[in-house]
Amino acid sequence: MSDATTHLLLPYILAAQAQKHVTHNEALRILDGLVQLSVLDRDLTAPPASPADGDRYIVSSGATGDWAGWDLNVALWTDGAWLRLPPRTGWRAWVEDEGLLLVYDGAGWVGTTPSELQNMALLGVGTAADASNPFSAKLNAALWTAKTVAEGGTGDLFYTMNKEAAGDDLGLTLQTGFVTKALVGLFGSDRFRLAVSVDGSTFFDGLSVDNATGIVDQPRLPRFKAYTNYDNYVGVGTWTKIGLNNTDYNDQGAFDAANNHFVAPVDGTYLFGATLMYKVNASTTARMRGRLVLNGTTEIRGSLGEISATHVSLATAIWLQTMVPLTAGDTVELQGYFRVADGYFAADHTSFWGTKIG
Repeated sequence: MSDATTHLLLPYILAAQAQKHVTHNEALRILDGLVQLSVLDRDLTAPPASPADGDRYIVSSGATGDWAGWDLNVALWTDGAWLRLPPRTGWRAWVEDEGLLLVYDGAGWVGTTPSELQNMALLGVGTAADASNPFSAKLNAALWTAKTVAEGGTGDLFYTMNKEAAGDDLGLTLQTGFVTKALVGLFGSDRFRLAVSVDGSTFFDGLSVDNATGIVDQPRLPRFKAYTNYDNYVGVGTWTKIGLNNTDYNDQGAFDAANNHFVAPVDGTYLFGATLMYKVNASTTARMRGRLVLNGTTEIRGSLGEISATHVSLATAIWLQTMVPLTAGDTVELQGYFRVADGYFAADHTSFWGTKIG
């Protein structure tokens, strides 16, 4: 007959044994250490300096000191000494500093997370999930990486999101302090959209891609085309701002018709162009010039043009085009000039346009 139990190796009290209380107490000590097993740590290779009575550890590999040779065993500090408890297959232990449940598989302590999780109603990682957010995670980093060919995968990685019908919404919501600042996805149609917001209520589309054609649109791109609906008279030898008091379009309201100039709403690179159409006053010997001017004073390099031959009224024209980096608040205006003889810049055919390109 064995002198210890099969699984926990608790010592039996033998028939002719003296001081039976010693054996009984030893069995209680082992039971107290193993039942509802919870260890403080599983990464130590040497005993802590000042253990408290009842402290338990899973000894890490390469143990030294009083734990030498106890690798993967449970060490119990009791009655002023370390007691070694060799694990058996199926033992379970809660690791307190990791919040992790382990099981001993006969060779080592392994996690108890199941290999498959199916049809779960709620899953929370670092936070509680609820009916509105059945999968919730609170963390500082997340990684999705492809299963490599060497691991039996393809090396590819696809993250698929699907909606039921074209009129439904599908996308990513980006928030600050739980206030939505941007939406990316398919909202109300299959057209790809990137929309932004200040308050989470009013949204502006910054980018839109037609899924049927692939054509990209920037609905909020600053762009305009302005024209004059009256003949602008310009005398000889004086640069004069052209009065452009109407617009064909004026996205973002960047063209100020009251002051006849464009105002940059944001920093960036802008492309501008203009048409100056000549109209005779007294003589067609006028020499017509045009330019674009930054902030009312500085001629924009590459924007100056002149026609010096005899002009044809309502036929001779100058076309100007250039691009320039602007800072928010900068203004750009169109100016005209005549040498030799005065004249007009014709209504309707004299125009100024521009758009942000970068």
